[in-house]
Amino acid sequence: MTEETAAKPASVSDVRDVVTVRLPADSAYLSVLRTATAGLAARLDFNLDEIEDLRIAIDEACAMLLAQAVPGTDLTCEFELTDDAMSISVSVLTVDGLEPSRDTFAWTVLSSLAGDVDAKVGVDDRVTIVMNKRRGKTS
Repeated sequence: MTEETAAKPASVSDVRDVVTVRLPADSAYLSVLRTATAGLAARLDFNLDEIEDLRIAIDEACAMLLAQAVPGTDLTCEFELTDDAMSISVSVLTVDGLEPSRDTFAWTVLSSLAGDVDAKVGVDDRVTIVMNKRRGKTS
């Protein structure tokens, strides 16, 4: 065995801790995402206020996206966990491919609850909202 062929042990920084949830793009299913968000945030030792902020933030992000979702499509939510932070990406195929307006009350609420927030448009008019929340850091 040489240095090039020796298996490197996986370090914490090499492992991606990612959870993906895909569900119908319908508000009736948002309780599933709120519960998943709360459970994953609790796993990272977020405090109760931070967990509740993230539950409300996921609702706000989904409400923005569901308003322009193509009927019958799926909403996809990806949670990426690190030692002290969570990145949440929520995306859906949309009818118009427009990013949510950043000068609305809903965007202001989302930004104040979820830390760093951004939006982007991908292929096939898929709109994604990305939230990055660090434990113990208020926005």
